[in-house]
Amino acid sequence: MELTLNNGITLPALGLGVFQSPPEETTAAVQTALEVGYRHIDTAAAYGNEREVGEGIRRSGLPREEVFIETKVWVSDYGYDEALHAWDKAVGKLGVEQLDLLILHQPAPDRFDKTIAAYKALETLLKDGRVRAIGVSNFMPHHLTQLLAETDVVPAVNQIELHPYFAQRNVQAADAEHGILTQAWSPIGGITFYPGWGENRKNVMRDPAIAAVADAHGKTPAQVMLRWHLQQGRSAIPKSTNPVRIAENFDVFGFELSAAELAAIDALDTGIRSGPDPDVARPERFAMVIPEA
Repeated sequence: MELTLNNGITLPALGLGVFQSPPEETTAAVQTALEVGYRHIDTAAAYGNEREVGEGIRRSGLPREEVFIETKVWVSDYGYDEALHAWDKAVGKLGVEQLDLLILHQPAPDRFDKTIAAYKALETLLKDGRVRAIGVSNFMPHHLTQLLAETDVVPAVNQIELHPYFAQRNVQAADAEHGILTQAWSPIGGITFYPGWGENRKNVMRDPAIAAVADAHGKTPAQVMLRWHLQQGRSAIPKSTNPVRIAENFDVFGFELSAAELAAIDALDTGIRSGPDPDVARPERFAMVIPEA
């Protein structure tokens, strides 16, 4: 299933995410995913595993043009010249000459002038053909408004926390208004049960409403949530290093959720964020230095 971005290029709707995938497990996970049928891999400079993603792609034996590679510029590389160099670091680690999608990882509102400058560097990379599409991640509507006022190219993608417990409909609406594809990170609510992400968090994978839909189709809760994203026109990038789960997460094209089932999942939205608030500055985290290629 392909989605067409606002500049005409296509993106496989379902991709493999590698956030928190240990480098030593990432190469095998990427190779497995590509063997299963994935053609879209999402990584980031801040994940520390771009090199292993590139190795997994090479080991798959697939031609470069068959794999859609998406990565992200970290905040410590914001600024015009810095972001241009971030591209150098990314392609060097991935072992490719062109990126399919390069996005800014955070709005970083405490230094938004540098965010704007970094996005202008992405515009240059797009114009030069070094990337095929550019975008953002974790941008709220007011961040998008500021960005659009000071730049020329509308982002192709906005990657945000999005799962049944936190659907961010206001962000989805703002994206749609501007022709920006909404891409879900934590699409099956992994952030609701990752260790170390807070206490008393309710696990979306164990929600009875989702379980009921899953039982009706003979599918897993994860498969139902991914189908929910796809039928509503979003891109989703589930993360796993488990070969069985990787294959299971891709097996979501042979069934259809009814309007009532989609509505039942929509009704689970709590409006409560599980991940970091994009409007809260995190200077220590933002200062993390991205190594050279």
